[in-house]
Amino acid sequence: MEVAKLLGVSCSSVSKWKGFYQRQGPEALKSKPHPGPSPKLTRVQKQRLGQLLLQGPGKYGYATELWTLQRIVKLIRSRFGVTYDPSGVWHLMRSLGWSYIKPKKQAGECDVATIGTWRHRDRPRIQKSSK
Repeated sequence: MEVAKLLGVSCSSVSKWKGFYQRQGPEALKSKPHPGPSPKLTRVQKQRLGQLLLQGPGKYGYATELWTLQRIVKLIRSRFGVTYDPSGVWHLMRSLGWSYIKPKKQAGECDVATIGTWRHRDRPRIQKSSK
């Protein structure tokens, strides 16, 4: 009872630990990390998923070249028959070395050459005259 109080655990826990120690020795008391759930995709399937993703969303009928978690969920379900939650896909993608990249917004009718000319020729002239 004193050991349980000292460690802040129940007496039954101390009794259980004592039994483990008596039967298996000190090794029985070492902490054992929980292995977690089994992976839904094998190592080979994960590699294949990476190859599929590199082909781009357009290959799978999407109008934009942007992979979303929902799109990846659908791809995994159709190719491997495995259902993932979007948050699970996020963790899967991180484990594969993929990261979130938000595309820059740019007007479709924007003329890069004209903007460059304006920045280098017109903008400095306007800034000088405003002083």
